[in-house]
Amino acid sequence: MQRRDFLQRSAAGGIGLALSGSVVTGATTTAAAAEATPDGYEPLGRVEITGAAEAVVGDDGETVYLAATDGFATVDISDPSEPAVLEERFPLEVDDRPFREILDVKVDGDRLVVAGPANQRDDDVFHGFELYDVSDPADPVAVGDPYETGYHIHNCFLADDLLYVVANGEEANPLVIFDVSDDEIEEIGRWSLVEHEPEWQEVYWLARYNHDVYVHDEIAYLAHWNAGTYLIDVSDPTDPEYRSRVLDLDLDETLDLADDEAQIGLPGNDHYSAVDDTGDLLAVGREAWATGGDEPDGPGGIDLYDVSDPSAPEPLSSIDAPPADDASYYGEEWTTAHNFELRDGRLYSSWYQGGVKIHDVSDPADPEELVHWRDTDVAGFWTARVAEAGDTFVASSTPLIPGAETEGALYTFPTDASEGLLDSIPGFTGVAGVAGLAGGAVALEWLRRDRDGDDR
Repeated sequence: MQRRDFLQRSAAGGIGLALSGSVVTGATTTAAAAEATPDGYEPLGRVEITGAAEAVVGDDGETVYLAATDGFATVDISDPSEPAVLEERFPLEVDDRPFREILDVKVDGDRLVVAGPANQRDDDVFHGFELYDVSDPADPVAVGDPYETGYHIHNCFLADDLLYVVANGEEANPLVIFDVSDDEIEEIGRWSLVEHEPEWQEVYWLARYNHDVYVHDEIAYLAHWNAGTYLIDVSDPTDPEYRSRVLDLDLDETLDLADDEAQIGLPGNDHYSAVDDTGDLLAVGREAWATGGDEPDGPGGIDLYDVSDPSAPEPLSSIDAPPADDASYYGEEWTTAHNFELRDGRLYSSWYQGGVKIHDVSDPADPEELVHWRDTDVAGFWTARVAEAGDTFVASSTPLIPGAETEGALYTFPTDASEGLLDSIPGFTGVAGVAGLAGGAVALEWLRRDRDGDDR
């Protein structure tokens, strides 16, 4: 059973991921509980969000919106040492049907989109998306009627009243574009890999999966698993056009692999892609695990490309995943690349139980790691996003890793490594400060969520 199958079955089976009361805790523990480079770098704060998945930051830089499996949550990070839940909406329903497996949300201005289910499923749940007015993040208001697509939505992107949706099925894996400028939502365009290159239809559909979409300056970046990452011109959203792609596993090589190998192991596995502020630097993350096959074999990393000419991408460098004792899918220690953000010459990345990292990519041919923090037993990071103010980034931890005991939560971190040290962390005084000093470093011990033995 692979990741998508696991999430599908767990959502259908009700594994106890509905949002519960959220708490913020801060206490001391030994430095051995977590690993940090440089020494002493630690989170600023944490708030529990059961079922947490993707997180995005609002334009104000002070509000975070989280997908939470059975719904969504909004969190105030204006004081990053004390993130506070503003609102939780769960469990969501549409026309008396459950709206489940919500693993992605996106925000643009005062508009939030909530989409799902993230995976193909046979039970009677709502398939589509809802829009909310979040001008008051503590009181999101539904805008118009929910839009039913009839297909699952693993990820989406919202920008300038256009919603870009990955629409996967066994026959095709198109990008679909909607006009959401008013209450009458309308599909206005689509682009399909199997129409552009029909031969890819011969491949197992999860090995050509359109996993994620990112849009910048009228270019959509589609992470199409083993088919590569496609650059699609969406300057005319009614008529998207192919520009180029980056690829490290061709069609014949994919066809030679067994279905599970094509889906799980390297090379290939283009999972998430994004560009920097200029649009010149593209990062492609590969979600992969060790399969016991030929090299490369292990957790996927992040590759950097020069896309200053979108028609001719050029490879620059690669960033390896953190090590794992057992890097297989069921090894209970996932350290493969997940979601990330490029901002102002830095790459903020998440690696599930491998933690979070900051790299200096001002010279993308030679990226330099600045910060690495992980707590393998507790945190499994889904994403890393920069707050608009630029001195904080956030990372959501998910409980959805098979066999692991990671918890659903939102963490806040300083963007400057020196600000993670004892004398710079807001709120770490008194007993906590003294205990941390005695231990030689500040560390955080989080209130662990009680869970039944079978709730995975």
